[in-house]
Amino acid sequence: MLHRAGCDVTVHERIGEALSERGAGIATHDEMFDAFGRAGVAVNDAIGMAVEDRIVLARDGSFAARHKVRQVMCSWGSLLALLRAAFPGDRYFAGTEFSGEFSGAEQSGAGICARFTDGTEIGCDLLIGADGIQSTLRRLYWPACKPVYAGYIAWSGMVEEARVSPATHRTLFSRYAFCQPPGEHMLGYAIAGADGDDRPDRQRYNIVWYRPAEAEGELRRLMTDAEGRHHPLGIPPGLIRSEAVDELRAAARANLAPQFAEMVGLVETPFFQSIVDTEVPSMVSGRAVLLGDAAFMARPHCGMGVTKAAGDAVLLAELIAAFPGDIGHALQIFDAERCRYGRYIAAHSRRLGSQMKQSYASEEERIEAEYYRRPETCLREISLPPDPP
Repeated sequence: MLHRAGCDVTVHERIGEALSERGAGIATHDEMFDAFGRAGVAVNDAIGMAVEDRIVLARDGSFAARHKVRQVMCSWGSLLALLRAAFPGDRYFAGTEFSGEFSGAEQSGAGICARFTDGTEIGCDLLIGADGIQSTLRRLYWPACKPVYAGYIAWSGMVEEARVSPATHRTLFSRYAFCQPPGEHMLGYAIAGADGDDRPDRQRYNIVWYRPAEAEGELRRLMTDAEGRHHPLGIPPGLIRSEAVDELRAAARANLAPQFAEMVGLVETPFFQSIVDTEVPSMVSGRAVLLGDAAFMARPHCGMGVTKAAGDAVLLAELIAAFPGDIGHALQIFDAERCRYGRYIAAHSRRLGSQMKQSYASEEERIEAEYYRRPETCLREISLPPDPP
């Protein structure tokens, strides 16, 4: 958006290899489609797989609840490919890790100097950190704002359509499906196959299974590889111990609807992420700005992560275009508006996640958790945008 507005923009990506297959499924919303359009990307229903039926499966595989909602589900890789194609290749630099090393003189009211680990330094009017929950820029300017573990993890994976049994395919592939074992939450939906291929038998099914994991017990065990090395910031999928995957599949057979148990068994390389909450008091410090999960990490239950980041980008680009001679004023408005929205989405996602609680500080907490465990609530609120704040 900034490039299209005439700004001199470069993008510096920490990862050097191709990113297209990182991440998994994404729930789309109208606000996200609008943001991509503003970035010069023509996005419509063809970006993913449209579902119009939502179901909650009981333990025996029958329908516990059903609700009609139309939504397009797509893959993270498909969205990234569209954005990369719309941005000049000579302005995108992969494998350039931002070091976060500054001295007090390197930021002034008129600009900021970004330094990278390869020694490159770039002076700029604005440094935007869209670098996720472990944001280097946030650690630099907001060191007290650290991700707080929510007490549970999300196992994820994808299954090739051709491997799914006909009965399970009939139940799941045309629907957004859920299953709710006590204290847990499973969901799944179809997405396009590799390179956006949506032809029959070429699609994939994306699953996410939220499960409790005590921080110093189960979580630490899962984040320790076969060599005994602990990975506190997240264990790479290939290093997850085989016995942990075997335990996951056994738990699926014991607790999930048979359709989802089949899917868990078919995932070749399941991976997981710790669910955390992150909030900052401000998204702006001088000429440094945070976007997306770097500022407010909303739990995934509301399916708004990409859309929230896109909304941040839309307002920032609009304000810089509206106040070309006063970036400071543009950032002041941006900070107030997007912090308000970020806090609202983060609070909403915590409420949705209350269904995972194992204990309650009050009767009100117990009632809230029971409300969000109801199948009808799940179908009407999970992965859907909340009412405007």
